[in-house]
Amino acid sequence: MDKKSKNFLYKYLNTASPTGFEAEGQKIWLDYIKPYIDDYVVDTYGSVYGVVNPKAQYKVAIEAHADEISWFVNYITDKGYIYVVRNGGSDHQIAPSMRVNLHTKNEVVKGIFGWPAIHVRKDKEDNPTLKNICIDVGAASKEEVEKMGIHPGTVVTFQDELFELNDRYIVGRALDNRAGGFMIAEVARRISEEGVKLPFGLYVVNSVQEEIGLRGAEMISRRIKPDVAIVTDVTHDTQSPMYDKIVSGDMTAGKGPAITYGPAVQNNVRDMILAVAEKNEIPFQQMAASRTTGTDTDAFAYSDTGVASALISLPLKYMHTTVETVHKDDVENVIRLIYETVIQIEEGQDFTYF
Repeated sequence: MDKKSKNFLYKYLNTASPTGFEAEGQKIWLDYIKPYIDDYVVDTYGSVYGVVNPKAQYKVAIEAHADEISWFVNYITDKGYIYVVRNGGSDHQIAPSMRVNLHTKNEVVKGIFGWPAIHVRKDKEDNPTLKNICIDVGAASKEEVEKMGIHPGTVVTFQDELFELNDRYIVGRALDNRAGGFMIAEVARRISEEGVKLPFGLYVVNSVQEEIGLRGAEMISRRIKPDVAIVTDVTHDTQSPMYDKIVSGDMTAGKGPAITYGPAVQNNVRDMILAVAEKNEIPFQQMAASRTTGTDTDAFAYSDTGVASALISLPLKYMHTTVETVHKDDVENVIRLIYETVIQIEEGQDFTYF
């Protein structure tokens, strides 16, 4: 990873991009890819795609999602304590003692998820729930909270920034899935800098609102109507304690991208990706998805008449926490695998079974 890529990665990952409020992160992402594309579109809800060869009839999409889990202010007590509801799959059990940013109209207000000491709680085994976790912004009353610009619907994110662990891993919040946005941006950059001339239109797509049901991808897939889609998201590394490999599979961060088998994955597209990995000696892992993948792959696969779609996942430790962890080698190998797959696709390539 060169200096330009690293600076983009840190700037992009450290910018809050809560579901429904992705605009600031999307601006950073678009500014980075602009030199490597011919045109771009921003849709009504904030999904962004850059296009190479926009006049081409045959369309290939590479896609990630831009949003991160967060919270909404739901209720403010008379004494100024703030209760929240989830925006996406936020984990209430990791909230106590976390620092947060409350994103008001004019500024970011600092706050904390307070939690009583173990020796004063009535039941020392009390677990955090949405009914007993609350945010303290240092206010003495509801009126003081409101004067800060905080109201029901104010979005809240954890305070945490990217760092490296043992010079091997990248750690931070929202690697799910802005790591994907970073990787597809790097694919666009590599295609441009290598001078590759594509015989089709390439759509580099960063969708919003995945964390609440693939909503951005649903909209954007129907707008673009690609012929083939390669989606990247994260999947669980299952080597650390408390994971059940019988349920979640046997995935290891550092052993390569995970390629999915499942009904939403078009077999010929998946087999093409596997062949590319083998030809280019890119390490990979294989995993199964029961019924749906739970990623934007489903939105592309099942849009309108159906898009030939496949999923390349980045193994990740500790999903939906502030310490999501990915291996640097996997990041590079996902970029390589998408790049090598895209540049060998032929104009008009047919993926139907028979």
